[in-house]
Amino acid sequence: MASSRSSVTIVTRIYTPEPSAGSMRLQALASELLRRGHEVRVITTTPPPHIPATPSRGEQIVRWPVLRDKAGYVRGYVQYLSFDLPLVLRMLFGRRTDLYIVEPPPTTGAVVRVTSWLRRRPYVYYAADVWSDAAQMTGAAAWVIGAVRAVEKLALRGAAENLAVSDGVVHRVRELTPGVPTAMVGHGVDTDLFSPDGARVPVPADIVYAGTMSEWHGAGVAIDALALVMAEDTDVTATFIGQGADKDDLIAAVERYGLQDRITFRPPMPAEEAAAWVRSARVALATLKPGAGYDFAVPTKLYAALAVGTPVAYSGPEPLRTKIVSERLGESAPFDAEEYARAISALLARSSGEARKELVDWANENVSALAVARRAADVVEAIGSEVRANGRV
Repeated sequence: MASSRSSVTIVTRIYTPEPSAGSMRLQALASELLRRGHEVRVITTTPPPHIPATPSRGEQIVRWPVLRDKAGYVRGYVQYLSFDLPLVLRMLFGRRTDLYIVEPPPTTGAVVRVTSWLRRRPYVYYAADVWSDAAQMTGAAAWVIGAVRAVEKLALRGAAENLAVSDGVVHRVRELTPGVPTAMVGHGVDTDLFSPDGARVPVPADIVYAGTMSEWHGAGVAIDALALVMAEDTDVTATFIGQGADKDDLIAAVERYGLQDRITFRPPMPAEEAAAWVRSARVALATLKPGAGYDFAVPTKLYAALAVGTPVAYSGPEPLRTKIVSERLGESAPFDAEEYARAISALLARSSGEARKELVDWANENVSALAVARRAADVVEAIGSEVRANGRV
């Protein structure tokens, strides 16, 4: 594959311009494959109306309408199926490809396993997280957890390779499905897009939370902490950007504290706009709820903030807390509002809003999406070259 032009089809329910870790991860991989001379096709969804379309970077993007929740997000089993069911026909009767790359949820992975087998082509599963673990931690019924785990194992076992974003994900994948091929490619952000150079917002917030507000993020601890911070400093402001299952609860909490004028919420926005908000802030927030099945995860919003030079106040489990402090990336605290408030206040006291070069340098060296995309593309090319050499799966 590396010596000749080949075709790769990416299958995903979310893709740029929708802002998410998954869409940016796959955009980086598509761009790297294009740079290497391969043909890339993306089967995805039509973005919600409030997110303006952006031109392709060279990949062919085939979009399809899909059901979304009230926040405009493709989240929930009915929404997933509204993408997965038409996907069967789109893959079976679509253009032939050398191999597929599929992003979770596991239901999409299962559909790709069946249809790629029918078309005699391999697929790569991008294991960004372990969905069945998350389902277990949300208190879902036992039969739901069992079904998700069975479907996830089906997707993992059929893949020619599973791409994992962290050592923690590698460990869990191998526990669930011993012997499956798994490569750790890492997780990063677009350091060209999220850089210290670029637009700033005219009226910035001192503190910004930019990203998903799901159950496993536990951003409610940030609201409780900000209430304590703002009681001490009456000038501090904060903005939350994004969507997620917890957003309504966060808004309600802000109203209970009477802080509607100082803590504002904005809908999801293109990554360029989100970067401007984070770039303009003195402190960026990142949270991760312990025991929710994602203790091994690193919120992408944390990497994005460091890439623009904004220090991070993090609340969540180890080992990330220690790493943030030891590498001087900001302040961290356990998942406790009072301790988190102290961390935020300490960071505000020494943050001017100007980009910190040492944070930018750290991000470029450690969490560049380009480096992650190169590792993932190496895996894809190795599988593709084998397919082309053998003329079969």
